[in-house]
Amino acid sequence: MLLSQLQSGDKCSVTELTADSILKQKMITMGILPGVEIEIVKFAPLGDPIEIKMNNANLSLRKQEADQILVSKIDTAKTNS
Repeated sequence: MLLSQLQSGDKCSVTELTADSILKQKMITMGILPGVEIEIVKFAPLGDPIEIKMNNANLSLRKQEADQILVSKIDTAKTNS
């Protein structure tokens, strides 16, 4: 699943970065790495950019950047039980 396909409040774990080498290096520098957990905070009114929270920091990504991040959605119902 792509990061851009999630909804506000969803949590996920990064599985793979599919971006080209320059964008991939930018993401790695920001701390977006496989295994990192991300929460979708909100989408801008027109859907771009997307505000995410990870490692106690909020970041904004363009939708085209979020389309390059493959994730696994975390079922919060299981983690809150």
